[in-house]
Amino acid sequence: MKPMHVVVIVYFIGIIIGAVFFNLWSTGSIIKPLIAMAWTALFLIAIVYVDRKSE
Repeated sequence: MKPMHVVVIVYFIGIIIGAVFFNLWSTGSIIKPLIAMAWTALFLIAIVYVDRKSE
């Protein structure tokens, strides 16, 4: 399996776990959506890293 596929799969699993078990998109807190944004930022950094490493 390519590293890019692994990164995408881990990202989607994290989003699903965050949505189902931690209720990240609830309107009661400002911290939870920031955690989701940080997870997405890590995803984008991982994509850039994997892409540069594969070149």
